[in-house]
Amino acid sequence: MEEFVVYILFSEKQNKTYVGFTSDLSDRFKSHNELATKGFTIKYRPWIVIYVEFFNSKSEAMKKEKFFKTGVGREIIKKNYLKL
Repeated sequence: MEEFVVYILFSEKQNKTYVGFTSDLSDRFKSHNELATKGFTIKYRPWIVIYVEFFNSKSEAMKKEKFFKTGVGREIIKKNYLKL
């Protein structure tokens, strides 16, 4: 059975967060920090992982990712996972 992960990355240097989901966290994290040559995340390297949550279904992971990208979700991230 495939497992899906919702993750939150934080760039201390730029004070930015990034929310995503994947079925392979280690490869995705490496892509954000080293391999990618274009996209949002390359501008804010280096990233650290501040949150992960595992799901059995892609649809549940996508729902959680979408929630974290809402205003309420962003507030929860700021309040519970960032040490600013």
